[in-house]
Amino acid sequence: MFLKAKNFKIFFLFLITSTLFSQSKLNSFLIPSDTLNKPRRNIAVISEVSLASMALIGLNQLWYANYEKSKLHSINDNNEWLQMDKLGHVYSSYQLGRIGAEALNWSGVSQKDQLIYGATLGFGFLTTVEVFDGFSKEWGFSWGDVMANAAGTGLYIGQELLWKEQRISLKFSFHQTSYAMQRPDKLGKSFQEQVLKDYNGQTYWLSANLHGFFKDSSIPKWLNLAFGYGAEGMLTGRKDIDNQLLTNNKRYRQFYISFDVNLDNIETNSHFLRTIFSVINSIKVPFPSLEFSRNKCVFRLLY
Repeated sequence: MFLKAKNFKIFFLFLITSTLFSQSKLNSFLIPSDTLNKPRRNIAVISEVSLASMALIGLNQLWYANYEKSKLHSINDNNEWLQMDKLGHVYSSYQLGRIGAEALNWSGVSQKDQLIYGATLGFGFLTTVEVFDGFSKEWGFSWGDVMANAAGTGLYIGQELLWKEQRISLKFSFHQTSYAMQRPDKLGKSFQEQVLKDYNGQTYWLSANLHGFFKDSSIPKWLNLAFGYGAEGMLTGRKDIDNQLLTNNKRYRQFYISFDVNLDNIETNSHFLRTIFSVINSIKVPFPSLEFSRNKCVFRLLY
């Protein structure tokens, strides 16, 4: 029994030591390079190009292949979904650009190259998807979507040029609604599909870091003030179609004011945690919120 207990203690000590060593190596690996690190740069570039290419190929085979092709054509869909789809483009372009720039920053690439080759990742990827839409008879190339893509990229690049930091970030939140059950083909059957398709449950936020604008104040660095936009009452994109299908509800816009947490500003020496925080920071943290819609104000305890 003594030998077994002793062996267990040795094994347990070895396990702890190995875990701490692995975490230390991972933490060192995640620390951004002060100078250009070509192997890291190659990893970042190859990874971004490979993932984007696989996503586009998969999208073409799994989605567009099921629909009839056509000549390249454009459509004007700016009045659909109360512009929720456009905000989705702004958000996606911003977040993909942020990830692209941070990956190049990790490899020690200059800020200029981060903005040129990293921050434009979202615009390039989403505009390519737009071209796919243009060759599909079901949809069409939307200049409104392209402008939304440019707005998301511009928000990131503009702040880096102006402040060298992201004082205002775009965030996302979602809750399930009853509308998806009425039109699962359009708004999604599963929870995962509804997150992407049910605009009634989506909210997009402009989350502003208060300390970033008041550097000399005692405001916590992690505290943000967030302004949200959402919409409800939509079964399809256009109002005239909705009125035929949804007689008891009207389409309406929602505006929100809430607090938020800037996870990037939480102090920690762990670059592993910093990486996790950076990923999660694209999502709005639930807080008490005020909703302004249909000429009234409603308090939401945790929205």
